[in-house]
Amino acid sequence: MTHDDQPGLTDQQRKAAQLIWDYHRMHHQLRPCDAAIALGSHDLGVPAYSAELFRAGLFPALVFSGGPNPTAPERFPRGEAVHFREHAVDLGVPADAILIEPNATNTGQNITLSRQVMSEAGIRPATLMLIAMPYMERRAYATTRKVWPEVEIVCASQPIDFDDYLKGMGDERKVAEMLVGDLQRVIEYPKLGFAVEQEVPGDVHDAYKALVRDGFSSRLLN
Repeated sequence: MTHDDQPGLTDQQRKAAQLIWDYHRMHHQLRPCDAAIALGSHDLGVPAYSAELFRAGLFPALVFSGGPNPTAPERFPRGEAVHFREHAVDLGVPADAILIEPNATNTGQNITLSRQVMSEAGIRPATLMLIAMPYMERRAYATTRKVWPEVEIVCASQPIDFDDYLKGMGDERKVAEMLVGDLQRVIEYPKLGFAVEQEVPGDVHDAYKALVRDGFSSRLLN
């Protein structure tokens, strides 16, 4: 079966995935912050939205963080941060407003290494905007609260609805697997000391279990 022949989601699966999608988004009110960290990923929506927020005056300094993408290294061969920076500069962000952190391979490293890069540049923010893919907001928030508890966090991601995101990604099953994988990390990482605890509502938990039962498990931790 080719990528294009992949079956989509059933109505029930889509409803479950939408519940998890809504939970992952923090729904923070955007406001000006001292600096921003944009988390590396496979999605150029992140640097594009970062550029939009920079142009809107929401932060004076921006760190792009991320090494080669672990699941799709061919997508950004020189590393996520490098490609994201180039994309943002093309969209009008001045090069001197951008710092890059090109080594992180997970969310904890995204935050701790970006903090070091900012500190070396003399930036010690009291308020920090985290810019991520929509379904990574909550995990980014919970991780940052753990590794950098004194900073005040505002989460941001492209204001796109679930159906449009599915269409844009072109692979509904892959998106559902990402949603499930991120939710498992929100649940499990506090026990490992990687993140603070987040309350997971019962209906979201049920949606997660239903999708795992249906085989959306490729992104689960072993």
